[in-house]
Amino acid sequence: MGPVFLDTDLLDGLVAQARTAPRRRAHHNLHSDLGAPAQRLLVAMEPDSYVRPHCHLDLDKAETLIVLRGSVGVLIFDAGGAVAETRVMRAGGAILGYDVPPGVWHSIVALESGTVFAEAKAGPYIPLGEAEWGRWAPPEGDPAAAAYLAAMGKLFTLA
Repeated sequence: MGPVFLDTDLLDGLVAQARTAPRRRAHHNLHSDLGAPAQRLLVAMEPDSYVRPHCHLDLDKAETLIVLRGSVGVLIFDAGGAVAETRVMRAGGAILGYDVPPGVWHSIVALESGTVFAEAKAGPYIPLGEAEWGRWAPPEGDPAAAAYLAAMGKLFTLA
């Protein structure tokens, strides 16, 4: 297996997939399988894609994200669900990524159509447990999720 080059064709294809996907995001895994010790992937995400607030309780599951295209609004929450901090990460901007340690409640919002980011965290992939989801936020697919996403998005303005 040879190198994978992260070129505009790859990103354009991923964006096209996200725009037609039911969840309005698409992944391109760079790791070989879900059991790999490092989970590395590209994610294309549209502004109407909902990422429920969550945290990673496993002490090895810090999450690193670097924006390659577009912009992402980051929300950090306290344990009760109040927004404690927001930041805008932008490709080529002053803040272009984050590293969120385990135990920090967070979510993201794509602020522009065609947003793409690289994400990495320790493997193997294990779905989040019930205690890792923000109980104050509706689950994905819940009718209230669209209103919650809209409220999160209103916390950001692009200059």
